Amino acid sequence: MYLDSTKKLEIFEKYGKSNKDTGSAESQIALFSTRISHLTEHLKTNKKDFGTQRALLQLVGKRRKLLNYLKHIDIERYRSIVSALGLRK
Repeated sequence: MYLDSTKKLEIFEKYGKSNKDTGSAESQIALFSTRISHLTEHLKTNKKDFGTQRALLQLVGKRRKLLNYLKHIDIERYRSIVSALGLRK
């Protein structure tokens, strides 16, 4: 599996406050970004997989909502996560 529990713990430790911090917006955004990049690579080879395409669009929407929330609450945390993940150009 592409995203096992050890990989998730690494993501939460890197972007969250600790490896048990699964609820913070930063750690959830990082996890969604990892899943989005994996699904994007899958769709490059499987163009007719519309179920995966729908799931990808839902993940992008969830990440967008979390980014909007973080931007509204604390602009510095928003800027740091966007720069750490390289979401904006």
